[in-house]
Amino acid sequence: MRDSDIGPGAATLHLGDAPISERPVGRSIRRGLLNRCPNCGQGRLFGRFLKVNDTCAVCGEALHHHRADDFPPYIVVTIVGHLVLGGFMMTEMLVTLSNWQHLAIWVPITIAGSIALMQPVKGGVVGLQWALRMHGFGGHEDRPEDDLPPQGRS
Repeated sequence: MRDSDIGPGAATLHLGDAPISERPVGRSIRRGLLNRCPNCGQGRLFGRFLKVNDTCAVCGEALHHHRADDFPPYIVVTIVGHLVLGGFMMTEMLVTLSNWQHLAIWVPITIAGSIALMQPVKGGVVGLQWALRMHGFGGHEDRPEDDLPPQGRS
């Protein structure tokens, strides 16, 4: 890799002899958050609620490589948990409510917030994986752990 190939003005990265086009991380995450293809920004990322399309209908980019299964819920739980906890604590400081009133307020907000954020967050994670060329998005397939050679015993 040459020094002139690094930086904001660089259009390609050169690893070895093969040039690899740059994939801006921020733009890719933003497109994923908007449920659009991280490559072209036009095609729909999801076919159903949380089912990522295998390929983009507009540009043909393969999207089936993603491994965004567990990370998006962790992000959603962190975001919704902080918002609900902050709202709960603020409400407790301003108004005295019984336990059932708190349940009637905060449980629906928690469920609605989680459902509303899950698809955009998963799209953002798919966009991040695409931009960083993770899990086959870089032109090579990941090897499953089962293919690792057994370690010798002493």
